[in-house]
Amino acid sequence: MTPPNNLASAHRATKARSTARDELLTILEVCEELGIARATFYRWRAHRKGPASLRLPNGTVRIRRSALTAFIAACEEAAH
Repeated sequence: MTPPNNLASAHRATKARSTARDELLTILEVCEELGIARATFYRWRAHRKGPASLRLPNGTVRIRRSALTAFIAACEEAAH
């Protein structure tokens, strides 16, 4: 999957996905996709620097596909 090149593209992708089923990813799936350690994800989450996440009633944490896409796009923008 190639992330969008700018925030406008990320917004359009997020809006398009919000009308369809927005896949909920596990922390492991996100870590594998970003190529980071689980500890890195939790550190980013603690400092509110990672993708937005949600806690389900059973206590598990999930990340919406659209939130991950927007996070990657924002990282690309910050790199320019």
